Amino acid sequence: MPRTILHLDLDAFFCSVEEIQNPDLRGKPFAVGGKPNERGVVASCSYAARAMGVRSAMPMSRAIRLCRNLVIVPGRHHLYSEYSEKVMIKLRDLTPFVEQISIDEAFLDISDIRKTPARLALDLQTAIKNELHLPSSIGIASNKLVAKIATEVGKKSSALSGVTSALRGTQSKGKIIGPPFGLTIVPFGDEAKFLAPLPADMLWGVGPKTFARLSEVGIHTIGDIARWPERELVNLFGENGRDLWQHAQGIDNRPIVIVYETKSVSQETTFNVDVRDEKTLEKTLRELSMQVGRQLRKNDLAGKTVKLKIRWSDFTTITRQVTLPTSTNNDDEISRTAIKLMKTVRKPNQAVRLIGVGVSGIGAPVRQLSLWDAGSEKSRKLQEVLDKLQEKYGRDVIHKGERRGRQVNT
Repeated sequence: MPRTILHLDLDAFFCSVEEIQNPDLRGKPFAVGGKPNERGVVASCSYAARAMGVRSAMPMSRAIRLCRNLVIVPGRHHLYSEYSEKVMIKLRDLTPFVEQISIDEAFLDISDIRKTPARLALDLQTAIKNELHLPSSIGIASNKLVAKIATEVGKKSSALSGVTSALRGTQSKGKIIGPPFGLTIVPFGDEAKFLAPLPADMLWGVGPKTFARLSEVGIHTIGDIARWPERELVNLFGENGRDLWQHAQGIDNRPIVIVYETKSVSQETTFNVDVRDEKTLEKTLRELSMQVGRQLRKNDLAGKTVKLKIRWSDFTTITRQVTLPTSTNNDDEISRTAIKLMKTVRKPNQAVRLIGVGVSGIGAPVRQLSLWDAGSEKSRKLQEVLDKLQEKYGRDVIHKGERRGRQVNT
């Protein structure tokens, strides 16, 4: 029996959340991201900005050259996470078979739901819009590959044979200036027909290098890939050629993955300007370690390996790691280890562009309390209290005092 997979993508998600917080932004060209004079990039942009050529991942300096009246809004990722979780809860109320693949995307297996896919999708879009004020686009097909591509097609409002497509955005001179609210349904058995006219680089596994190589041999569309003998694609691209051929036929048997095993937890930051001051770097490592530790504790996890990531001003990036005797989720232990690693690789006054901390070797924390562990247990309970206060009132409500007589006031 064929599956029915729904792919949902929240349209211009960061911008949509910002419009909820500030309705004056609606209809205006604006972008969420960093400042243009501080190496900022566009994390998300409104559809009015897209009509001017602005795109995600574009340097903000270029974005304001394309759109002189572009409004720049600093990102608020904690807020986006809150809205994302509200959407995911709504999806899980519909079916337990939900695979979240990013903050604004998810797959659902809706095979056993009695509603027709079209009715279910429209009801879901309407509920998310009416209750959470967020626009979304949906693709539905027999597998994840085709469902996701269907969403992309719906966003571009392509009208393809055998595909039901609905677009509910506003347009100006052919350009979308509002959310597309795309809905594209690919009937079972029409997967290859749906994919055939699309550009080859819309297929998973076709990056810039592969696309260039395909173009060299006269392959430009997904249908071109599907018509090539599988053996010749394998000769050209190795085992990846076999995957390309199968995907071009619309074949994808991957299941919905409900739970991922946590393998590592990390945080990093890119400085607005290169940093040479050692105290600033150490303070940043302590703050990143606090975020990593809190995330581990929130999920009742700990890890044995602490990793440092550091990028110099010439964009050279290195990583160093050390494995501890026992697992930890303690902020201080993580930061002390990361700082020691930094001191082993950084030359005096060497400029740093990016720095990050990670913990891997993840598992359940080990708690073996003995007579001599009373201090550690007291520290753990204190950390639990701090976590609860910070979660309720914000990260800046209280901090531990720093050593060497310096203290961060509450």
